[in-house]
Amino acid sequence: MARALMFQGTGSDVGKTVLVAGLCRAAKNRGLVVVPFKPQNMSNNAAVARADQGEGEIGRGQWLQALACGVEPSVHMNPVLLKPQSQTGSQVVVQGKVAGNAKAREYLSMKPQLMSRVMDSYGKISREADLVLVEGAGSPAEINLRQGDIANMGFASRAGVPVMLIGDIDRGGVIASIVGTHTILPDEDRAMIAGYIVNKFRGDISLFDEGLAQITEFTGWQSYGVLPWIDAVKRLPAEDSVALDRLIADGKDGFRVVVTAMGKIANFDDIDPFLAEPDVAVTFLRKGDEFPADAGMVILPGSKSTIADMRELRDNGWELPIRQFAEAGGTVVGICGGYQMLGKVIADPMGLEGEATQIEGLGLLDVETRLKPEKTVRNVQARSAEFDLPLDGYEIHMGDTSGPDCLRPVVLLGERADGAVSPGGNVMGCYLHGLFNTDSYRHAVLRKQGVKVAQGASHLASVDTALDDLADAIEQYLDVDGLLASARETG
Repeated sequence: MARALMFQGTGSDVGKTVLVAGLCRAAKNRGLVVVPFKPQNMSNNAAVARADQGEGEIGRGQWLQALACGVEPSVHMNPVLLKPQSQTGSQVVVQGKVAGNAKAREYLSMKPQLMSRVMDSYGKISREADLVLVEGAGSPAEINLRQGDIANMGFASRAGVPVMLIGDIDRGGVIASIVGTHTILPDEDRAMIAGYIVNKFRGDISLFDEGLAQITEFTGWQSYGVLPWIDAVKRLPAEDSVALDRLIADGKDGFRVVVTAMGKIANFDDIDPFLAEPDVAVTFLRKGDEFPADAGMVILPGSKSTIADMRELRDNGWELPIRQFAEAGGTVVGICGGYQMLGKVIADPMGLEGEATQIEGLGLLDVETRLKPEKTVRNVQARSAEFDLPLDGYEIHMGDTSGPDCLRPVVLLGERADGAVSPGGNVMGCYLHGLFNTDSYRHAVLRKQGVKVAQGASHLASVDTALDDLADAIEQYLDVDGLLASARETG
């Protein structure tokens, strides 16, 4: 069995996903076969990974960590994925497949059964590696959730994996958060923690030397370093919609891509390739924002609850300006749930998303969508129908969309067509996530809009370089030798 080390945070959004990704790349660069693992994740940003039979869903964070490791993503890297959706709680995905919907109290009763699936997945990936780097969820300090826990100390104790605690100094109170975690943990959980890391420091790190000494004095835990803010992190995909609060606008000038960001936005990393384009500015519209007068293109991204997000778009007052923008010849693109919103009707006769069974869409495409319980989850290789360029991407959706505008598809998947284009050609939608990751297609779309694109710019190459830069920073600022030495053989 592999050696393993787990990283838990003093709270949510302390940088666990990125730190683990950077350590994965650092370990890989040292010649180790390393794989990531996250027992339980909650995110509407999902990826399609290999399964024992077919394909299944995992969190995008584990997809990024697998990329950092140089290994193929597996559903066993994230055996339990919770996808929040309106009214019906969360969709529960177990080892890549939908196991049903559950509200918070119902999910608590499922945890004992889920632990066996978590341990099964952990055993499978441990046999493939020298080192497993495990990411927790939320915080072990939420001791009210300790009974039946599978995400943090519950897993660490069951698997015998030592824990590194991560504190976020940027949000303030890092000494209190680390010392407070030490104080309230039960003795057996406290004993699992081998040390701590302080993340997201700004300025002269040596100024926190006394702070480290005080934390160690209070807790007896060893410090493994202080990691500063790393610019490379901005070039990595964000794991969940918490990051959207920092992406309302990128502050750049240039051709403006406007993205509607409703409450159940999903797979918004479809937009990431535009963030790296030097002559493209990206604005994420949030509740209360006015539609920008200088919009050059509008993208409606994926949604975990299309009817609820369509209602929110309408309530936010964006329907009329989007219609007017399209009628004036502006380009509007919908991906997955956004594609469904562009049509005339979204019908949910089985109440899969909640009480509302039907809603009118924007009517910019002559198509209608009917939601169905069967979920399409697959990686695909396709071609652009307009530009005849190869595309790589994936599908994660429930429902079928059909209508006259589907006679003009966006992509071709072998003998199957996907998507729809308006008669004027300026409104289009499809189910293919990752559409703009393909550099040649993204650049063709931008050139059509009159945008100058950087020669040789590659989105995935930029992500890979960012992982190397992050790994270099981790080697510089953290005691990587000590971290690797603290990993323990389990099984």
